[in-house]
Amino acid sequence: MTDVRRAAEQPTGLRERKKRHTRDALLHAALDLFTTQGYDATTIDEIADAVEVSQRTFFRYFASKEEAVFSLQEMIESHFLSELRQRPAAEAPFEAMRSAVLCTWNSIGEAIEEIVTVELHMRTYRMIESTPCLLAAHLRRSFDLETEIAEVIAGREGLDIRTDPRPRVAVAAFSGVMRVTGQLWGQGRDTSMDSLRTLTEDYLDQLGPALAGNWRTPVEPATATPAPPAG
Repeated sequence: MTDVRRAAEQPTGLRERKKRHTRDALLHAALDLFTTQGYDATTIDEIADAVEVSQRTFFRYFASKEEAVFSLQEMIESHFLSELRQRPAAEAPFEAMRSAVLCTWNSIGEAIEEIVTVELHMRTYRMIESTPCLLAAHLRRSFDLETEIAEVIAGREGLDIRTDPRPRVAVAAFSGVMRVTGQLWGQGRDTSMDSLRTLTEDYLDQLGPALAGNWRTPVEPATATPAPPAG
């Protein structure tokens, strides 16, 4: 690379790093304030003051407080959709979704921790669940995400979701498991991404048996191999 080209590109890279740093700092401050003093009680001026920037600077990165709350979730969802679109065509729908979400939990933790601690991410999840306006927004966003996932699944299978219900039904079942595991993780003591991945994997593995199995049939205990006769 020539000195002229290096000189031309370096300021751009520096500006982008500064912008990313400012955005991350605003997001961290927002989530910390939301989870300590309450979402409704926190003002945009307080968030901006915590980072020593103007309210105008906040609005350069986030259209509203709500957008800041769901910023990490948006990152996770985008990562999941990207993973899902890359899954091998031979994988069945549930297998593709399961693999995509487990790959997401394997890789997204580091990206989250570059912005906030996983503990703060968990506190944010709890806050969303306990704040009526945020819970309503979360459910609305979940519906939109389920529609997008169903469209991806339908495209993989060569189906039309307007006439074939299977993609929406499959995604609804998958999303239900994800909501349950998210709630259980948010209520637990282990805040690690590994615990979330393990919980997700365990519950997804129970989806098939829960839907198809006869719950009233007792599980037969494993029989011990008879000992060979003496002598």
